[in-house]
Amino acid sequence: MDPIAESTESTESTVLARTAPNAEDASEVGHCVRRAQAGDLAAYDQLVHQFQERIYGLCYHMTSHHEDANDLAQDTFVKAWQALKSFKGNSSFYTWIYRIAVNTCLNHLKLRRNRTPHLSLNDLDLQPENHPDLVALVSDKTPRREANLAELQRRLNEAILKLSDDHRSVVTLHDIQGLPHDQIAKILGVNPGTVRSRLFYAHQQLQGSLADWMK
Repeated sequence: MDPIAESTESTESTVLARTAPNAEDASEVGHCVRRAQAGDLAAYDQLVHQFQERIYGLCYHMTSHHEDANDLAQDTFVKAWQALKSFKGNSSFYTWIYRIAVNTCLNHLKLRRNRTPHLSLNDLDLQPENHPDLVALVSDKTPRREANLAELQRRLNEAILKLSDDHRSVVTLHDIQGLPHDQIAKILGVNPGTVRSRLFYAHQQLQGSLADWMK
């Protein structure tokens, strides 16, 4: 996608991902899960339909690759179906399937390190003008604001690609997907303090990567 303002596909996925299921949705999801666990494929299709855009958005921002994101989202739902009878409801289905998606993406990224990645910087959709830690870097009073934003976008994308898997995960889930610390902790299987420390370190890394440009 080219200019930031025109990146509609990923933005739509991000907006959907930022909205956690409400109580009514959760009740409907629980009903579908119980039916699917009993072998009802139509009920599972409903779950896939409800979560597929959010899972795709997560996979896309983890991999920065549309085709990989589609494949990984499909893999996530296949794995979830195969493991569905083991789902006991100790966490929400939303948290459970996000955890499967994150682990699927991390395994993919580990395998991808052994071959040359084909990543487009323009594919990433972390918008600096909406990021509280970065918005101050670009003044809205300068006539070159759009050019500055484009350059910041490019440099920020490069910096994100250099983060470790753990740190890219928390940046994706928190800064892009908009999930709270405690929800991320459940998805990643760590405590909220670990999420905060990883996020703090990731932000420090990103800001450090931008330090020369900020001078």
